[in-house]
Amino acid sequence: MKILITGANGMLAKSVKNKLFGNELICTDVEDLDITNLEDVRSFKNKINPNYIINCAAYTAVDKAEEQKDLAEKVNAIGPLNLAIVSKECNAKFIHISTDYVFNGNLDTNKVYLETDLTDPVTVYGFTKDLGEKNVINNCDNYYILRTAWLYGDGNNFVRTMLKFGKEKEEVSVVSDQHGSPTYAEDLADIIKQIIEKQIPYGLYHTTNTGFTTWYDFTKKIYELEKIDCKVNPVSSEEFVRPAKRPKNSKLSKDKILSQGIYIPSWEDGLKRYLEVERR
Repeated sequence: MKILITGANGMLAKSVKNKLFGNELICTDVEDLDITNLEDVRSFKNKINPNYIINCAAYTAVDKAEEQKDLAEKVNAIGPLNLAIVSKECNAKFIHISTDYVFNGNLDTNKVYLETDLTDPVTVYGFTKDLGEKNVINNCDNYYILRTAWLYGDGNNFVRTMLKFGKEKEEVSVVSDQHGSPTYAEDLADIIKQIIEKQIPYGLYHTTNTGFTTWYDFTKKIYELEKIDCKVNPVSSEEFVRPAKRPKNSKLSKDKILSQGIYIPSWEDGLKRYLEVERR
């Protein structure tokens, strides 16, 4: 099976390449393929004629996006549009990665977001990712849109940052009123692999690790597992102001994807396995 993977140098793409080893993988980054240029994408498609296109390319600098809207929109909205168009042209199946930021994050934290809930982004990043979703839906039939959140893996990420701080500082302050599911890139890649193998119905799915926590409790669990003696102080979102608003609620229901027989580990299990890799 011939699979085109965009954003090949990114955290998720590295994991996807590992999980799909054995297939004919064509891995591209911006220097190989400009997904924002339709003719470039079409020409590349004609050369390889893929069975699957997996779009791991994204502009994910949430704060910088507030100032770089045009660039974020090109990568997060126009890129998926072009890939959706050529996927339909060659009858390839298209897997596109999206985000919890398509919601406003104001849902009561005792509730979870469903795939059927209306989107309402409040940041430039969220707006461009929401537009990307709509472009895929309107221009491609054989698609999977996978919304994820709090992703970490082989690259700069929250866990590595907190490990560094925990070893350098006596105490750290972490936001305690933002709720979601830390998601190990290897587990998201495995979900993608299962989707391909099981050929589940096309559509939109929420795909994070199972279970929910806060950034504060996530940090405490990291230090507990690594036996790091560093005090973790809870702070509110209002005390930790960022250029782009962070969602208070990033809790995505996994009922739809789980009903298709897809296995998803808990966020605690994912974290344990990631830390085992980091220790090597």
